[in-house]
This record gives sequence, C-alpha cells and structure tokens, in this order.
Amino acid sequence: MKIPNELLYTRSHEWIQKLDETSARVGVTDYAQNQLGDLVFVNLPEVGDPVTPGESFADVESVKAVSDLYSPVGGTVSAINEELLDAPQRINEAPYDAWFIEVGEITEYGDLMDAAAYEAFCAEEEAKH
Repeated sequence: MKIPNELLYTRSHEWIQKLDETSARVGVTDYAQNQLGDLVFVNLPEVGDPVTPGESFADVESVKAVSDLYSPVGGTVSAINEELLDAPQRINEAPYDAWFIEVGEITEYGDLMDAAAYEAFCAEEEAKH
C-alpha cells in the first residue's frame, strides 16, 4: 500500500495536501478506496460551502454502499474536482491524484497524522479484521 510522505492523513482515511498556508486539497487514501470497492458516484459540495474538521463534506457511492467523507480542516470550499462527477473510477485508479475539494481560508486543522503514523494506524485496522 502506497502512502505518500508529503501528505497528512485522518483516522477516517482522508488525505490532505497543503497548497499554501491557507489552502489545501482533500482526497481519500488508497486504503479507503480499497475498502470502498469500485466507485460509481460522487456527491460533492458547492464552491463556497463551509467545511468543519470531522464533519461530512461529501459522499461516494460504491457497488457496496454509500460512504461519507469527512473534512480534515475547517474553512471554505474554494474548488471541486468536477472530473470526478463524470469519472468516479479515477478515485480507484489514482487515489492520490483524484482530489475531491480544495479548501481555502483554512481556520483550523483536525487531528492529522504523518505518513508513518498513518501506516501504523492502517496496520492496526487490518489486524482488527
């Protein structure tokens, strides 16, 4: 399982890539897309919507179920990845390139892990199953 070192991660398996001091991109990890299965639909927020750490900002539908995505930061949605609306399978194919939203005006960060801590967390999750 590939876990890029330059990203930060949440316990709900989202990644965050800081673009600068007040903006970042958010997506789901390889671990998450493996657990979800083949994605068939993505429901994204609107540009301008507020996001809060730990609260749902979007959902994805797989052949198995609908799953919420949780924001790792607080701020305002400044962009959405419209490509995912027509091609949700991009998330399965390249989870670290298929970002969901960009958040600007970040006001707070949730509980984030670096790559090493996230890798250990995933190993714990695997051991439980």
